[in-house]
Amino acid sequence: MLLDEKKEELVRREWEAFGQVQNEGGRAGCQDDKETFFRMRRSQFAPWTGLLTDSYLRDMQMAEFTGRNLVSEKYAWMMKRTAPERFRELRHLLPEVSRQAEDLIDQIVGVQLGWMEAYQKQYPNLALRGRMLSSEEDTSVDTSFETYLWGELHTYSEETLLLYGDFVKGLEEEGKNLWILVMEATAGAYGYQSLKEAEKQMKKGAEETSQGL
Repeated sequence: MLLDEKKEELVRREWEAFGQVQNEGGRAGCQDDKETFFRMRRSQFAPWTGLLTDSYLRDMQMAEFTGRNLVSEKYAWMMKRTAPERFRELRHLLPEVSRQAEDLIDQIVGVQLGWMEAYQKQYPNLALRGRMLSSEEDTSVDTSFETYLWGELHTYSEETLLLYGDFVKGLEEEGKNLWILVMEATAGAYGYQSLKEAEKQMKKGAEETSQGL
């Protein structure tokens, strides 16, 4: 299977898992928006290496084999910061995470917070359409970039986290920003030629809205 096919398989498996997530308020509208889901998750995986893709695909396959839903677990972990009382009720359903894995998660999140902050400064109008940056801004209805990433990383196996850490270090050494790479892929998925073009269009739209046009 080619790398792009493996990434597409990841998105497909995540979509199926996403559709099975049980929300307290009933099924969310985004659970029926397949087009947006595929665009966003394809963009997330676009910069990934083959080794990292293979490892996460194994995680997904093993999770399905053992009856786990990694997407549900991601949202449960996020609740540790956004809804701690509810998280305590769900904690026994989540697998244990080793100290080494927690340290890796903290290191990866730290680097990516810096990347996301740089992206937001460089593309402020596009950034307004995304998540808040820090977990300090979390509310019961709005989840920050930091908390979302932190929750997702808690669903990765230790092997995948190690590979992800190597991936992040490699990008650092090359002077690349993962979130600019992801957002470049996202802009392309929505028909823009570049992030600069997308930022220009977002700025123009904001100006027209403010002028009542």
